[in-house]
This record gives sequence, structure tokens and C-alpha cells, in this order.
Amino acid sequence: MTNVSIIFTGGTIATRPSAEAGGNIPVLDGGAILALAPEVAEVAEIEVIDWGMVPASHLRFGQVLSIARLADEQLRRADVDGVVIVQGTDAIEETAFAYDLLLATDKPIVITGAMRDSSAPDYDGSRNLTDSVRWVARAESRGTGAVVVLDGTVIAADVVVKRDSVAMDTFQPRSGPPLAVFLDGSFVPVSVRDRRRLLPRIPDEPVEDVYLITAVAGIDGALIRGISRLLPRGLVVAATGSGNTHPDLLAAATDLMARGTTVVLTTRCATGSVAPAYAFPGGGATWQRAGAIMSAFDGPKSRVALALGLACGLDESELASLIGQ
Repeated sequence: MTNVSIIFTGGTIATRPSAEAGGNIPVLDGGAILALAPEVAEVAEIEVIDWGMVPASHLRFGQVLSIARLADEQLRRADVDGVVIVQGTDAIEETAFAYDLLLATDKPIVITGAMRDSSAPDYDGSRNLTDSVRWVARAESRGTGAVVVLDGTVIAADVVVKRDSVAMDTFQPRSGPPLAVFLDGSFVPVSVRDRRRLLPRIPDEPVEDVYLITAVAGIDGALIRGISRLLPRGLVVAATGSGNTHPDLLAAATDLMARGTTVVLTTRCATGSVAPAYAFPGGGATWQRAGAIMSAFDGPKSRVALALGLACGLDESELASLIGQ
């Protein structure tokens, strides 16, 4: 039988309503969550690891590295066939991508959670957890990197996005089809993952001071100048369209780059990527000439890759290879 280590970190899947708190709070540990999903035991032998009960919106890079190290320890064991990380869905598109970059293994890595609390009549945590373990048990799951499994869909971590705040099918690929869907009791392959990017190691210490700014019509460089006193290690700018901003935003970012901050340019658009198509002041071509890395990812994932790459000590060329198109 397949052996799966499940790391429980909190999230909606572990919550129940509290009249005193006035909303949902995390109360269920791994054993209690598994008790709501009895079918899991029919699929695999499970080792429960309770890392904590932390809302996903609270997670910082140091905590993500802690979970990654724990997952790496499990994946290195000969008697473990794969790992499932259970967490809140608020930041799952970011943390899943982090684990994809950090965990160099052919064994399956699944990140899952729930959109409904455990007392809800349409609680989806049990199904998502069972589907996740089923995915680990499949031979096709090897070599696919980290994936998110929710609502019967398997999505590669580097393209998964959360499109709706409450819908069950909120998680979709940013572009292209999912890897597989759960249909009539089994997973049906839909596509094959192309490129997987990996970091050389799990860094010892996090780099937390990487900021993300979204460009909107007419926004100038005031926000960037506001954080410049902190001299952050990294900055991601989610530009309009194919990579265009007000020229003052570029001017402020250029000043930061001159002081040693690594700047990444991406698009705020739901799909597509940046390109050096426009050469007017603040256009994508001028950002590229100024030294910004042109990202292949959206804003949140660009920030994850930049922060982890900096933590690994990657130089500008290596960061461009990790993040760039």
C-alpha cells in the first residue's frame, strides 16, 4: 500500500465557527481532519504530522521554509511515497509554487485545503484530502512536481491561480488545461507539464523584504520612494498591459536598482506576460533597458521566486534564469 506523510498546517479545512470569536477559527488537528475523511485509510497508509494551525494569510517565508524542510525530510525517506501539505487556500497559489521550487524530488507533492469550514453541509475538505492521497498513489503523479488538488482538479503549482473568493472551483490554471481531473472515481490525465524550475537548495534563512506593487492608471513612484528608506532586497512591479507604467514609477524603481535592489517586472493582467513592446517612457522596453527582470509569472509568484532566489544567494543572471521568460 502507498505510504503518504500528511503535514497539517491549518486553514479553513481545520476551522469551525466560534460564536465567541464571531467567525471561523482553526480548531482541528490532523487526526480530527482525517476522522472526517475515512476513505483516505482505504487508499494509503498515513503518517500524520501536525506542524501547526496557521491561517495561510499569516504565513511568512520563514514559515514556508520550515514546512519545506519538514516535507523534504519526509520525501527523503525510502518508506514514504509522497507528501500532502494541508493548508489554507488564501495563499496556496504562492506556497505551492514555493514548494515546487524548493523540493527537488520525483515523488509527488500535493498541496490541498478546503473552501468550506468543517461544520458546513458542503464541507469539501474530506473530498480534497482523499483526492490528494489518491493522486499520490497514482504512478502518473511521479515527476509532476508540486501540484494543487482541489475540487477534483490537479493543477501544476507554477500556473495555479485562485480566481474567486468563495467558489468551490476557484482554483484554475492561469493558462492552459489542468494536469488531470477526477472523474467517475479516478483521475483522468488532461495534459503534461512542460518545464519545472528548481532552486539549488532550501535556503537557511528567508528573505522577507520583497515587495509587490501593482500599477494603476496614473500611479507615480511615491510608494516605491516610501519603501526606499528600508532598502528592500527585492521589488516586483505588476505593470499594466504588457509591462507599462507611469514614467515616474520607473524612475523610482531605477533609483532603487542603483542602490542594489533587484526589480522584477510582470503584468497585472489575468493572463499573458510582459514584453519590451513599448519604448515610450515607462514602457516595457524602458523597464528592460533599466535592468528589470522580465518575469514569466504573475505578481505573487514572481515575488515568491525572487524572495527564494535571493535567499539562495542567486546572482542577477541566475535570478533572471529562474524568473524570466
